[in-house]
Amino acid sequence: MKKKVLLVLVDGMRPESMAMTEHPFYQELVAHSYYTLKEQAVMPSVTLPCHMSLFHSVNADRHGILSNTYVPQVRPVNGICEVLKQQGKTSGLFFSWEELRDLSRPGSVAISEFFSGGVHTYEKANEVLTDRVIGLVKSGELPDFSFLYLGLVDMAGHKYGWMGKEYIEAVRSSIECIRRVAEILPEDHQLVVTADHGGHDRSHGADIPEDMVIPLFFWHKSFVSKEFDGDVSIIDIAPTIVSMLGAESDPDWEGKVLL
Repeated sequence: MKKKVLLVLVDGMRPESMAMTEHPFYQELVAHSYYTLKEQAVMPSVTLPCHMSLFHSVNADRHGILSNTYVPQVRPVNGICEVLKQQGKTSGLFFSWEELRDLSRPGSVAISEFFSGGVHTYEKANEVLTDRVIGLVKSGELPDFSFLYLGLVDMAGHKYGWMGKEYIEAVRSSIECIRRVAEILPEDHQLVVTADHGGHDRSHGADIPEDMVIPLFFWHKSFVSKEFDGDVSIIDIAPTIVSMLGAESDPDWEGKVLL
């Protein structure tokens, strides 16, 4: 069986919010992960620029996406999906915020499924997309690399404020989605959990710790807890994931392999 990697990203999740939920799976993440609660996002700490940096392993001034409006890259950099496709591996994207459709180029993804959080609510979208990924895991049809986007936390932050009661409940609900996936993953599947940015008051995008510091977990049942030393950036995720899958990083990438 081939090794597979599932990346789950909780939009807008600040690292300290995870412990505040008192969800038992947070302790499971810490106990069986190589992790950091001090991963750095990129500026601007906004959803699409941060996702583009995660997938393409360069800062925003390199990929040119400086807001939540996509513009074609002047000097295109390959992303995770393009790199894996070139090396004979498959990718799948499962998301509820439509702007993320531009994370990959046409022809580079085996499965791309969008379920609108804006139309159906992000709570419903989290559940539907989680169920879809679980179904593919159980059927053995999950691609080599899959990306599951959970958008409820960011919505709660903008509507009610970061770190408030409703926000923490949204984080707890999202951790429950992660738990449901993790508990059915086969031994050859590895889970990566992160965020794109944090937030403060009812916004984000500033160069302040509340917006820039995010969590990162590489989880497997067999791992013993170890916190990363040194600086860890969101641009390190792409080279680490492709390395986990036995593939080579793109020469234009600027991040480092963490594992």
